[in-house]
Amino acid sequence: MQNRKIIEVVDIRRNFLVGSETVHALRGVSFDIREGEFVTIMGTSGSGKSTLLNILGCLDKPTSGDYRLDGISVKRMNKNQSAEIRNRKIGFVFQSYNLLPKTTALENVELPLLYNPDVTGKERHNRAAEALRKVGLADRMEHRSNQMSGGQQQRVAIARALVNRPVLILADEATGNLDTRTSYEILSLFQDLYHEGRTIVFVTHNPELSRFSSRNIVLKDGRVIEDMQNPDIGSAKEVLASLPKED
Repeated sequence: MQNRKIIEVVDIRRNFLVGSETVHALRGVSFDIREGEFVTIMGTSGSGKSTLLNILGCLDKPTSGDYRLDGISVKRMNKNQSAEIRNRKIGFVFQSYNLLPKTTALENVELPLLYNPDVTGKERHNRAAEALRKVGLADRMEHRSNQMSGGQQQRVAIARALVNRPVLILADEATGNLDTRTSYEILSLFQDLYHEGRTIVFVTHNPELSRFSSRNIVLKDGRVIEDMQNPDIGSAKEVLASLPKED
């Protein structure tokens, strides 16, 4: 049986009124993403990728066309319904980490579960601890985020994205603020999640990252100009091993 569709984007258009002028940010974008794919969405500034990211993350709605997340049409949802599907179905990882600075790693990771009435306090704690162990931070759970390096903060953000067991991990320039070595450490972590069968959408302007995903979608001027499977996925761990050791 073929993996189920996690994302269905059907002829999405998104227009913005700027003064008296209409800006066509997306001009009829269509694609599906199935469970277990690791997809990079690429494009230069102004290509429409940020607008698309906001729609995929249920932070915005298309002007026309339809977006279905895990079989659910998002188009007619009100703000509360959109917020609930975001919280239950999507794990976000941002370039700027978006952690609470004076809060421990464990408390930061517990946050998405505070809005889930089905999860007890004990289960929330256990799931947050499990997510932090998964990203290699078992010894940093009680550290505050302002006591951590950028790479450690991004690992906390990834743990937070995993804690609700989402159907989709949506990453926005998730290595954008990191040095080369740390970037490949974070990419290795995403590849581990991919090998576990997670569905990942990684939005980036860095063309080099497409070597490490299973599929690459390229936007230009609000349209998909390329949608290619990657037959030879690079190993971020191998690149990491080949980098010169830091002093």
